[in-house]
Formats: sequence, structure tokens, C-alpha cells
Amino acid sequence: DMDKGRLREMGDGLNATFAQWLSIHYASLINLPPTNPAMLHHVPRRLARDLEDTKDGRVALLVVDGLALDQWVTLRQILHEQDPILVMRESATFAWIPTLTSVSRQSIFSGKPPLYFPTTITSTNSEGKLWKQFWEGVGLSRLDIAYQRSLGDGDVASVLDSTVHPGKTRAIGLVVDKVDKIMHGMQLGAAGMHNQIEQWCQGGFLGSLINYLLDHGYEVWLTSDHGNIECQGKGRPSEGVIAETRGERVRVYPTPELRSLVAVDFTFAHEWQPVGLPPGYFPLVASCSDAFVNTGDSIVGHGGIAVEEVIVPLVKFERSQH
Repeated sequence: DMDKGRLREMGDGLNATFAQWLSIHYASLINLPPTNPAMLHHVPRRLARDLEDTKDGRVALLVVDGLALDQWVTLRQILHEQDPILVMRESATFAWIPTLTSVSRQSIFSGKPPLYFPTTITSTNSEGKLWKQFWEGVGLSRLDIAYQRSLGDGDVASVLDSTVHPGKTRAIGLVVDKVDKIMHGMQLGAAGMHNQIEQWCQGGFLGSLINYLLDHGYEVWLTSDHGNIECQGKGRPSEGVIAETRGERVRVYPTPELRSLVAVDFTFAHEWQPVGLPPGYFPLVASCSDAFVNTGDSIVGHGGIAVEEVIVPLVKFERSQH
């Protein structure tokens, strides 16, 4: 327990520094070239470039909702044991802040900053449409594009049967939401997360999915929309209806004034500059390991600006040639 306390102190120190770094540099990441994606909305643009070079190329993007970098390391080890000739080219990229699924995952599938989807920023139901629009915009036909969500179990070929036509579909977007589901039911903190993610991966769905796509000639990429962090409650803002989004690590307000009223009482939270976000969207984000839940409660959550939430894995899979 003493070690855990020390670790948390180190983590909080690191995250305080990271929060300062973000406030200065985050905005400048947005318009970097997509060749090595610095941010999640660059990822499909990178894939589109790969397709430009070939007449019959095919790409698949797997978004493992909520997968943090340290949990990817757990998956990587198991995937390697299950398939020693799988090559994983690993990098990392920045999620959108606030690190919420409706903000960050939509930016992946649309290939755009959240500023461009103001009407759907609080839901994920337009993702498939945004993904199709993105690929039609680079010249693919509607029939070449597939999107499917809520994956994580079952026989891969039959699960994808209705959406993907292996020889025909050229751009596939898939959401694996297993990790996010595990997180939202998590009573056992970070250790419990690792155990259950490991158990799920041992079951083979992810490995089979990657292999199925490689077998059918797809260039396969994996990323995540945000990570997660084990955090402790510091009290809930009792603000009634002012917050549009009431997350465990972020609250979103329609005006900076309303946000400031709440910020006064929650000194662990940052009044985030709404970089790349639509008008009328002002986040109050948690940085270290504190959360807007009842004091003393421990949860695993996301939405804030901790390293664990913001920096996510970006992996390209190949098969070794020997």
C-alpha cells in the first residue's frame, strides 16, 4: 500500500507537468501532417495515403474503445504468444480532449477535429455515416466502405459477415468495445482491468480478427479513442442542470462563466481551452487521479487530461516474411 501511494504521488507529479505541457503545445499538434499521425483524426488520412499508392489496396482500422497504453502492452504480449509471426509496428498518438468516446472516437472515424461535428458531439450514432463520408471524400464508392461497432466476442467471420465482403470492401472501420465495457463495470481498479483484459484477449477474438483481416489482404491498424485511469472521488458538483456532460473526469458547460462557478470548488480540475471544439462547449477536466464522484470512492474512468487518458496506442500489424 505504501508503494501504491508512492506510485500515485509520482503519477500525479508527472500528470501535473503533462497538464502544463498540454496547455502550451496541444493546439500545435492539430495541423501537423498525417504521415506519422500525431493525433487521432490524422489516422484515417494516413490510411487514405496508403490507399492512394495502390489500385486494389485495402485498409482496416480497429478502434479498441478505452484501451490505455499500459493495457495495450498486456495485449501485445498475448497476441505475440498466440501468433509469433505477427509483427507489430508500434507508436502512440494523442486523443482528443476531453477524452470522451463521443468526442475522440468520432474524430477518428470522421478524420476531423470535433469542431466539424458540433451537432453529434455528445453521441456516437453518426460514426458510420462520418466514416463513409470521409472515404467517399477521397474517392471510394459507398460499396467499398464498411463500419461495424459493438465487437468483442464470437466467431470473427460470422460476426463480420453482414458488413464486410472480404475481397470487395476496401476501407473497414471496426469498434471493439470490450475494454470500455470492462472499465465501466470495474470494481477492482487498475489491477482488475489488466486481469479482465488479459482474460478477454486469451479468448482469442482480437487475434482472430487481426489474422482474418491480414489473410484477406488488408493493411491492419489498431488504435484507441482514449485510455483510462484509476482515480479517487473528490466530490460531485451539485449543479443541477448546468453541465451538458456530467462525466467522472470531465464536466462540460455551455459558457465559460458557468464553468468558472463550478471550477472554484474543484481545484483539481482545469478550465480547458476549447481547442478544436465546437462553440458552446467548455470542458472542466480532471488532471491527476481525482474524479467528480463521491469523496472516498475509487473508480476507473476517463474524460480528463492525464497521460494515461490522452496518449493512446497506434499499431500497424504485418506478418514477418521468414
